[in-house]
Amino acid sequence: MWKSLFIGGLSACALAAHAAPPTMQRVGTGMEVRTDQGVLTIEPVAPRVVHVRFGPAGYAGNYNPAVIAQPQKIAFEIGESTDAWTLSTAGLKVRVGRQDGNVSFQTPDGKEIVKEGGRDLSRGVVQRFYNDDHGTVLYGLGQHQNGLIDYGGNIVRLQQANRDVAVPMLVSPKGYGILWNNAAVTDVEVDIPSGPPILIRSEAGGGVDYHFMYGPGLDDVIKGYRRLTGTAPMMPRWTWGLWQSKEHYKTQDELLSVAAKYREMKVPLDAVIQDWQYWLPGQWGSHEFDKARFPDPAAMVRKLHDQNVHTIISVWARLDPDTANTKALDAMGGLYPPTYSNVYPAGKGRWYDAYNPRARDLYWRQVMRGLGTLGFDGWWLDASEAELGGWWGQMRELQTGAGPGSVVYNAYPLLHTTAVHDGMKRDQPGKRAFILTRSAYAGQQRNAAITWSGDTMGNWDVFRRQIPAGLNFMLSGIPYWSADIGGFFGGSPKDPAYTELFTRWFQFGVFNPMFRVHGTGDGKEIWQFDDATQKIMRDYIDLRYRLLPYIYSASWDVTHNDGTMMRALAFDFREDEHALHIPDQYMFGKALLVAPVVQAKARARDVYLPGKDAWYDFWSGARLAAGQVVTAQADIATIPLYVRAGSILPLGPVKQFADEKSDAPVDLVVYPGKDGAYELYDDGGDGYAYEKGAYAVVRMTWNDGARRLDIAPRQGRYDGMPARQAFAVRCGPTPGAAVKVVYDGKAASVALPHCGG
Repeated sequence: MWKSLFIGGLSACALAAHAAPPTMQRVGTGMEVRTDQGVLTIEPVAPRVVHVRFGPAGYAGNYNPAVIAQPQKIAFEIGESTDAWTLSTAGLKVRVGRQDGNVSFQTPDGKEIVKEGGRDLSRGVVQRFYNDDHGTVLYGLGQHQNGLIDYGGNIVRLQQANRDVAVPMLVSPKGYGILWNNAAVTDVEVDIPSGPPILIRSEAGGGVDYHFMYGPGLDDVIKGYRRLTGTAPMMPRWTWGLWQSKEHYKTQDELLSVAAKYREMKVPLDAVIQDWQYWLPGQWGSHEFDKARFPDPAAMVRKLHDQNVHTIISVWARLDPDTANTKALDAMGGLYPPTYSNVYPAGKGRWYDAYNPRARDLYWRQVMRGLGTLGFDGWWLDASEAELGGWWGQMRELQTGAGPGSVVYNAYPLLHTTAVHDGMKRDQPGKRAFILTRSAYAGQQRNAAITWSGDTMGNWDVFRRQIPAGLNFMLSGIPYWSADIGGFFGGSPKDPAYTELFTRWFQFGVFNPMFRVHGTGDGKEIWQFDDATQKIMRDYIDLRYRLLPYIYSASWDVTHNDGTMMRALAFDFREDEHALHIPDQYMFGKALLVAPVVQAKARARDVYLPGKDAWYDFWSGARLAAGQVVTAQADIATIPLYVRAGSILPLGPVKQFADEKSDAPVDLVVYPGKDGAYELYDDGGDGYAYEKGAYAVVRMTWNDGARRLDIAPRQGRYDGMPARQAFAVRCGPTPGAAVKVVYDGKAASVALPHCGG
């Protein structure tokens, strides 16, 4: 590992030569410090978000398609002392040392959060950070299947690949985040012996460019990140139901038979996916079906819709050399040179230049013309890294529509998903955009994209690693993630050992944002498994559908409040030191603590109950004290699941599909021991009317001392909203009859005098 020649912000040579001291001037948007080595610019973006840049005179920042926030005038003050300049907003103080030019970030009262420890632009771009605490806990940075939740003592490489997703957003439970505005391949070293607590080194870039955001809560840090890079829109309601897929359905009849059998068995289902190779040999990228195997794809989609089943289809950024689409893209300069790979049947292919806006536009118009007109409900963007034969060296040398590949490499999936999201929103306005994609970059949450964890192996070690990989991805600010249930390269449903793994993964999938079965080899449809496993799967599918009011409301929290649905424990318990290092527990929404079983033949597992408030076993109702490790019973039919005291948990009826109408009541299950509040959200389920205010929110509060649930008047309305909603209010840990309420939008109160706390 090479070491920097820089000491603080100035080089050792410059110090020895008694270089001129730095000078500061106020500029319209912030503060500028000039040194012999470059210019440092500090610009407040929000009261607790600042933009930091350092580079040669005239440097305006790195290539950065992630940040789209429009500049706003933020009030700030500049101060001077003998050893530093300060820029202060209402929520943050930024200190710049006069001697070394290093930046320190402080709370308004002067308590240090983190500070720079030197920069180097001599070979790539290097920035160091220090803090005063012993040890550094660091999260985020995308998805890396190394089994780690806390990166302390490790080096994380940000380079897009099949199972690695590079998102240059790091988060600390100390309450801050750093968005590193550099799309080049980057290494982040965390608490490596003999090094600084945090060292960020990019292979290319014009200078240091990052946004610093202070919470102090991690939800507030993520809010700052989305303030910069875009809000995550609402997904349609059907996307939260069960998805069935495989690699791949070979014929139209095979795909239709899957949906038909789910309906025949009365097992809830909302979507099926057509994976790749539905085209003729040599026509990858044509966006056309092989008519011998798929004689009428438009009729196929209509039949699925008639059964209330949605469907998406796989499209790639890769095209075979001789399709009409390939030639059209090539003619306008929108393709990279041919790449070779043993991975794909055709061996040789072209990838389109998603950095080129004209190529993005043409690519989408080709997709829409070939497939969008058939009625598909969304898009599976496979290999969205892009996978240029798997060789980084090839991409490094390419000249893209935004500059050298070495500079822009990691941003490809953001531009690719932008092409499809923006095109779908424009050309299919009745459907909320939906994308399933294998890769991501900062800002991708604004493109209605769910990233999945790539082509995983179906074994216990890989399964264990999915949990922290997904949690760190969502700690990076992108809220929606999933994994192939059972692993992509999975086993056989006839193998008892694999059936056990699949069952545990299936249980975990219920508490993922996307609940999706996929894999190679034998189909993993429910009827492929033995009767006992089918029973367990049915129970968990039913639970997922009962949770839909809770999940849909959580998705509103993501959109409206910049929330996170699948939450590492640091989101809610960052003051609990033990909780910061647990890789295999998390909150699903703000009420449910999930502890997946990730060991073969396990019938129990240890679970840490974080925080200070009581917890309830979801299955038994038993009350348990926080701050302890409990041994949770976990037979093959049970995933350990706990509910926080003060929670109000809505559980709807089991439906055959998410948008099925039902007059059955929604259970409102109260867990006492603390005052609580909840917002139940609803809208039309699809389309963009919600952006214009067509939605309804019902606010509820639990008064623990009075043992009373108060339901506030409904706020808002939408087309098709039922005039009345039946609720059944009950106490989670206490057996007994529910109190029935027919809610007509007016205030109501329900007393639960025997709901013990």
